[in-house]
Amino acid sequence: MDGWLAQHLARRRDGVKHPVHDFLFTYYSLRPAQLRRWHPGHGVVLRDGAPDRDYLAVDGGVVLDPALLARRADAVRWIRDLLAATASRPAQLGCFGMHEWAMVYRQTQDQVRHNSWPLRLSPAATAEVVQDRGVRCTHFDAFRFFTAPARPLNVHQPTRELQPALEQPGCLHANMDLYKWAYKLSPLVPSELVTACFALSREIRELDMRASPYDLADLGFPPVRIETPEGRAEYAAAQRSFADRAAPLRAALLAACDRLLADTLTPA
Repeated sequence: MDGWLAQHLARRRDGVKHPVHDFLFTYYSLRPAQLRRWHPGHGVVLRDGAPDRDYLAVDGGVVLDPALLARRADAVRWIRDLLAATASRPAQLGCFGMHEWAMVYRQTQDQVRHNSWPLRLSPAATAEVVQDRGVRCTHFDAFRFFTAPARPLNVHQPTRELQPALEQPGCLHANMDLYKWAYKLSPLVPSELVTACFALSREIRELDMRASPYDLADLGFPPVRIETPEGRAEYAAAQRSFADRAAPLRAALLAACDRLLADTLTPA
């Protein structure tokens, strides 16, 4: 974990922003110190552990306080239902990452979020790509960052309430969000699962920004030129690969939720 976190912590100390990897610590709310802390998961005795606010002493060590699961049962159920709904649908691979383009649609270089980094095309040419390709974003937490002129161009109009009905396993952001659901279930799930989801999210974020309208080649992220047929084919192949890799992690989180919910129904 330190290998992943050292550069981020050094940049944070020096006040240096990173348009790709900062996302894992700004959009996602888990702090590096929390990510580094290991948990064995619900129902596991941690031998010779010391009690604290989350752990109770038992014979031979400590276990997570059962009251923690009781308090989090509704959240676990919501996450479980979202994961199950997402997994039940086929992956849609025709969006070509246009959500990032919709976030800068009709904005000037000064207005875009990562304005320290140039757009690969002019604002007018960027807008033309959005208009020509269209937008097919199913993910609310991407859609809510669209510029106002871009929102009517989207095939879908996602809301938080529609999230369980729209989320699908081809979406890069839905697969990055496995990390969010994993850490929201922590410390009830093993840290190995949180770590695996973080590692995948980190890789997906790189594709997300390589396919964006920003020119990040100087940072070591050559563009996936989704404005071309070759770039769209490259993006769709990578998107399918990430969907395949995300599936077992989604299944593991779903199984963990089912076990936790079963324990809430089991008398102590």
